Amino acid sequence: MEHIKDILFSLKDNNIYRGQFKNLQTSQKEKVIIDGREIILLGSNNYLGLCGDTDVKKASIKAVEKYGVGAGGSRLTTGSYILTHELEEKIKDFKNTQKALVFNTGYMANLGILQALCNKDWVIFCDKYNHASIIDGCLLSGAKLLRYKHCDMDDLSYKIKNFKGKYNLIVTDGVFSMDGDIAPLDDIVDISKKHNVVTMVDDAHGFGVLGKDGAGTASYLGVSDEIHIHMGTLSKAVGSIGGYAASDEYFIEYFKNFSRSFVFSTALPPSSVAASIKALDIIKNQPKKREQLLKNSDWLKNQLKSLGFKIPNTITPIIPVIVGDEKKTLEFSQHLFNDGIYIPAIRPPTVPRGTSRLRISITAAHTKKHLEYVVDRLENNGRKLGLI
Repeated sequence: MEHIKDILFSLKDNNIYRGQFKNLQTSQKEKVIIDGREIILLGSNNYLGLCGDTDVKKASIKAVEKYGVGAGGSRLTTGSYILTHELEEKIKDFKNTQKALVFNTGYMANLGILQALCNKDWVIFCDKYNHASIIDGCLLSGAKLLRYKHCDMDDLSYKIKNFKGKYNLIVTDGVFSMDGDIAPLDDIVDISKKHNVVTMVDDAHGFGVLGKDGAGTASYLGVSDEIHIHMGTLSKAVGSIGGYAASDEYFIEYFKNFSRSFVFSTALPPSSVAASIKALDIIKNQPKKREQLLKNSDWLKNQLKSLGFKIPNTITPIIPVIVGDEKKTLEFSQHLFNDGIYIPAIRPPTVPRGTSRLRISITAAHTKKHLEYVVDRLENNGRKLGLI
């Protein structure tokens, strides 16, 4: 239809069109083959390098040999593999909760949790920069949605004080995926206690990276026991696929009965579940991977700041290089790709207009040599584009 073509043309004209895929020909690691070329990959959430870990792959292969490649149907109707129960036990131990429930993806976890928990009797107070899956879950629930200014506790307090409903929920990312900053969960907990509000944290980018044994952002800030619902993913630091909810038993049993994305989905394949189990063991027992990850991140951020790039102050492995102009952001990313470095160009509507950026995501597997080359090419191309 012509109006669809017109929309696509407008996206291209405004430099916000999402174009061709980068076709990977190797596993997710620090260097990959894309369209026949060796590229340093700085666009992956494989923070600890576990996607291609030998022991993780062996665990997955062993599960395929024993259980096959598929789950056959919903866990409630077809049966649930014992591996999935084992994974949920490990997650609830990480998060120090009574129970956990695994979903097929983080997106489906957010949809399922929010759709099941909330309805028109609820008001949801949602950080303005929360992930799209949270927004979609809020809208699907039918609850009244109020978005507070990003990490602005005065605005959150004002909105709760003046617009509370019969039931109320504060939902926030733990680590924000485009900026790499951390939600002030300690302040959010204080506000929730004062106003008797349920709290939910999406810790997709904190789980496996921050906190005791990689337990996440709430652990890092010392408020794990004060958060009502922990949500996270198994597709980033864990290196596999899946999402989860971890909470008190009554919440988990409620989600098991009313989360449509759980009830009506074929379960995760045993191979992915086994990979997650092995990866969680590595995360807990090999802290040097997390230490190296944060060391790499700190080094690169300091180098880029010293060159004059606009880099927010964060402690996470997500490093946004703010460019601003959409066209210039695309050019920057393409110049780097020509130099053998892939850093994705992030533009509206993913981020607000005027804040387009390169989103660097570091892994523990990147070497000093890799990062020194990246700094050199960022400096060279940044100067050509007038960014520094």
